[in-house]
Order: sequence, then C-alpha cells, then structure tokens
Amino acid sequence: MTSSSTAQKDMHADQIQGTSIGLGKMSRRAYGFDEIALVPGSITLDMELCDTSFELGGHTFAMPIIASAMDSVVDPRMAALLDKHGALGVLNLQGIHTRYENTDEIYARIAQCDKDSFVGIMQEIYKAPIKDELVAKVISDIKKTSKICSVSVAPNTAERLGRIAVEAGCDILVVQATVTGIDHKSASGTPSLDLAKFCKSIKAPVVVGNCVTYKTAMELMETGVAGILVGIGPGAACTSRSVLGVGVPMATAIADCAHAKTVYEQKHGQAPTIIADGGMVTGGDICKAIACGADAVMIGSPIARAKEAPGRGFHWGMATPSPVLPRGTRIKVGTTVSIEQILNGPAAVDDGTQNLVGSLKTSMATLGAANLSEMKQVDVVIAPSMLTEGKVFQSAQQLGMGRK
Repeated sequence: MTSSSTAQKDMHADQIQGTSIGLGKMSRRAYGFDEIALVPGSITLDMELCDTSFELGGHTFAMPIIASAMDSVVDPRMAALLDKHGALGVLNLQGIHTRYENTDEIYARIAQCDKDSFVGIMQEIYKAPIKDELVAKVISDIKKTSKICSVSVAPNTAERLGRIAVEAGCDILVVQATVTGIDHKSASGTPSLDLAKFCKSIKAPVVVGNCVTYKTAMELMETGVAGILVGIGPGAACTSRSVLGVGVPMATAIADCAHAKTVYEQKHGQAPTIIADGGMVTGGDICKAIACGADAVMIGSPIARAKEAPGRGFHWGMATPSPVLPRGTRIKVGTTVSIEQILNGPAAVDDGTQNLVGSLKTSMATLGAANLSEMKQVDVVIAPSMLTEGKVFQSAQQLGMGRK
C-alpha cells in the first residue's frame, strides 16, 4: 500500500457508506459478538503451539486477560492470583479500598442489601472520602505479592491520585471513564486533563478509555498512551446503554479502533495496545474479540464468579454508586470455581465460562493461528444464527449453549 493510499484510507475510515434510518439521518449497521462467527481455513495446529502472550506498556503477559477495575472483581489478593497466572488485575483506586480500612464490613453490607435498597446503600458507601494514605497502602499491598501493579483512576482525579499511585509503585496506570476523548469542556471552567502532557510527565505507561470509534482512537493514540480501552456499555453490570442510549456493539467497535491502530502503526512503526472492554462472558466471546482486532480483553463478571473474588457472588460497576445518575447495577453472578479453573481449567461446566485460555488456544489451533497476531487475521462472517442453529435441544433443556 502506498503512502497516499494509506492516507486516503486513514481519512475516510470513519466515513463508511451507510444507510438511512429516516429522512435526514444516516446510519450504518454495527455488529455484536452474537452476530459473527470465525471461519477455519486449511491449516490447523496443536494447541500446545499457540502463543497467547501480549505486551502492554513494556510488560509481557502470558494471557491476554485483564480483570476489570471493579471492587467486585479485583482486590489485592485477586491481583496477586491473576499475576501468578500471567494475567493482569486492575484495582479501582476510587473504590472502597481507598475509602475504608476495613473493607470486609463494606463487602458484607453490599452483599446483604436487597435489590430495592442497594442503589442508596452504594451511594452512601461511596460518599466516604478517598484517603491518600490508603491509596499508597493498597498499592504497597499489591506490590508485596505481585510483579506488576495496575490501578485505575478517573480523568478528573488522574493528576492527583495518579501521581500518588506512581510514586507508591504503580507499574501501569489506567485512566478510565465511560467515554474519554482528548478534549473536555467544563461549565465551571475547571481545567480538564491534558492527556498528552500527562502521558509525557507521568513515570508509568498510561492506558486510557473508553472509546468506540476510529477517529477517537486515532486521536487518543496521538497523545502517547500505551493502551486504549474499547467498549461503551456492554458490561454485565452496566446500564449506560439504557440510561444514556450510547454505545456501539463490540465487534464493530473493536474492528474500527483496531483499524486505527493499523493505520497509526504504518505511520509511526508502533502503536498502543487495543483492549476490548466488556461484553465478554465466554471463551468464544474472547476469541471473537481478538479476531476482530483486539490485543487483549478486559473482563469483569467471569472473574467476579471466582471463589476468591471479593464481591461474594455479586458484581457491580464503577458507575453504580453515582450520586445523581447510576449507570450500573448490582447483579448476582454466583460463586462457581477457583480463578485458576476459570482461567486455565479444568472446566466443570459446558457453557464456555471456564477455562477461558483453553478456549482461546483451542480456537486458535482450529483456526491455524499460532499467535494473537495471526488470530487477528482469521476470516469473520456475519452469522445471526450462530448461537441458535441446531441448538433446539440445548435451548429447551437449558444445557450448554442454551443455559440462561
């Protein structure tokens, strides 16, 4: 491809011809994981030959799995277990671990409240101020048992909490909001985060999110971030799509942002890591996310089901305790097996929610992909009947793919 054709493709990548949904409003079709399928070719491999490692911010991980920065998913203990298995856990630096010294009492209170009162209780719990000394302490606790420490902060607290975190030993800093762009206008006149300046001055690689479009992904890459989170609203505990009406189905969102990485890499020789964030519950979902162009995935509810998960069988998002407009809920995911079985098996169920890495390696072997780069090159077809074709008995008996 010539430089001129690359530039032209870059310029028009977000202007794909669409269709009209009514007079004066153009649109285009977008696809979710349930609407696509991966197509095997003429090559297959032994799964032992499949390499699932990926790189983020100068660190290499054995598996492309990152645990979401949610209090129900990651605490210092879970961060250590994920680190042991070659995954990465991100702790929410604006959650209960930086507000309370005794988090056991808080977790118990969240688990014990009923479905009619939990929003108010969450709002009350998360009103407690963040304590700088607890920020440093929780990072110190993670560093005692983990090689890599990663924490998440919101853009409006990144300058203060982010710098405290890095000074305390944070290795990868995640700056995350429902939607993150390169510019934010404030009615109060409060200066917003200058992401490019922040990335240059902070002494740790920065992952930023979330976005769902080619244009925004490209703009975020230009700021010097190490990774970009892709996904708005697909998470199991997230209600942003119904509360705000925003979001793009994940298969399309990943493909669009992954194309931005391809174009950026052609220009600069390297590009940030693309991380699909949310909407993945089974191994098949993870396989499809990578085939659409993701380098890694961030998942919450599958890990919240582990015996070692801090949420005690419940899962809730970062926006659940919002004091004015909650955009998440608390869901009961139950407790199943150990985090080791969820990641590496053996699976005790037949629905794809356990042995996630085994699912990925088996899919790669079936598709002839020796590594994640080759996995991103496999053929993808639009397949709206993918999850229902021939599955009458499973659906009727709620077995395997028919479980609800």
